[in-house]
Amino acid sequence: MSTTRPYPPGDRGPEPSGASGVSEEAASDAQSASTGGRQVRRLRLDGESGVVPLARDFTRQALHAWGWLPAATADHRAAAEDVLLVVSELVTNACLHAEGPDELFLACDKKVIRVEVSDRGTGQPAPRTPHRAGRPGGHGMFIVQRLCLDWGVVRTAGAAGKTVWAELGAPA
Repeated sequence: MSTTRPYPPGDRGPEPSGASGVSEEAASDAQSASTGGRQVRRLRLDGESGVVPLARDFTRQALHAWGWLPAATADHRAAAEDVLLVVSELVTNACLHAEGPDELFLACDKKVIRVEVSDRGTGQPAPRTPHRAGRPGGHGMFIVQRLCLDWGVVRTAGAAGKTVWAELGAPA
């Protein structure tokens, strides 16, 4: 099943209020900017319900705005689907292990897209070793590690929580 849509979000005309899945509060907290060829989007997720599909839809909209979608080739489609999968995995991990995500941050330039998910958790994400391909669960960070150029965790001294980040290469 494809995780991308063949049309940009909102292309079917105006949606009724709330039909997009983004609450009015989250929509008002969504920000976008472009500086020096780098495009940035943020979405507050704290207190929202259904945050994984919300984050995926927000990311899909950003990918449309940035020209990644609709994809011109299979490689471009695969790159966009990788970004959506990484967003899903990082947001899901924040839900399962860190009291839920606070914010999704996306930044894109011509070569790399950076995904950041901030939460208030104290845990340290890591791929499970040894990886057990046949067993359910525990594959999230292994998937992130395999799909991304790099990933890591940033903590702010004196503040609760962390930001898990991942970088993926832009399609050629």
